[in-house]
Amino acid sequence: MKVGIIGAGTMGSGIAQTFAQCDAVETVYLCDIKQEFADGGKAKIQKGLDKRVAKGKMDQAAADKLIGKIQTGLNGICTDADLIVEAALEVMDIKKACFKDLQDNIVKNPDCIFASNTSSLSITEIGAGLAKPIIGMHFFNPAPVMKLVEVIAGINTPAETVEKVKDIAVQLGKTPVQVNEAAGFVVNRILVPMINEGIFVYSEGIADIEGIDTAMKLGCNHPMGPLELGDYIGLDIVLAIMDVLYKETGDSKYRACPLLRKMVRGKKLGCKTGIGFYDYSNGGKVPVDKK
Repeated sequence: MKVGIIGAGTMGSGIAQTFAQCDAVETVYLCDIKQEFADGGKAKIQKGLDKRVAKGKMDQAAADKLIGKIQTGLNGICTDADLIVEAALEVMDIKKACFKDLQDNIVKNPDCIFASNTSSLSITEIGAGLAKPIIGMHFFNPAPVMKLVEVIAGINTPAETVEKVKDIAVQLGKTPVQVNEAAGFVVNRILVPMINEGIFVYSEGIADIEGIDTAMKLGCNHPMGPLELGDYIGLDIVLAIMDVLYKETGDSKYRACPLLRKMVRGKKLGCKTGIGFYDYSNGGKVPVDKK
């Protein structure tokens, strides 16, 4: 199987590694809008593999085999792909344009499956007006480690495609959960409003950052508190999902906390920018209200 990954960021590179470590996959095309971005995604994978080899968790031959399967480039290298997994920006127009170009101008394999790694957007809307149906194949970060893949069918996604993608997920060593299309699917429908509520609790002065996260870790046995988790996901992603939930449902319980929106506007997005609810500068992690 030859797989094209569209988008070489954190999720795209992680998904590329996941497919490359599967024996059933011959080639992984890791693509982005610039060659340097695609090369950067592969370099990130290589860096992670080097660390595993150094720690004795992987032998060098296995690492070399894995990285050797990955070819980088622009989307145009995906001509013979059997599966496309789009992991571009979480913007509807970008995803729709990406799939249209792939279907109309690039992919020549008539049996290619087109999947999106969207975390909350409508699969039906992404596929509207396209020649071939779209399916959701939602991985979780870090993709090589996390076992779940949400498989989301839009209204026009054939049942046969759903079964094929579930089978592919099993080949990857993942557990697929079939989801009927709805805003946020399953995990983010439950998880992201919890993070948003944690931000409300902080903004209302009920507890400080460390207190909120400690309460949820010790009181609910969560491995990470909601504010730290928001930083890890990216507060821009949290806001985008909340806005999709609110827009799709019209339910006020999905209203994004004003503090969340303010932080995103101020580019305080969490780990990716070095500061969110915690300051990650100098390799540390300090609650910003304790600085």
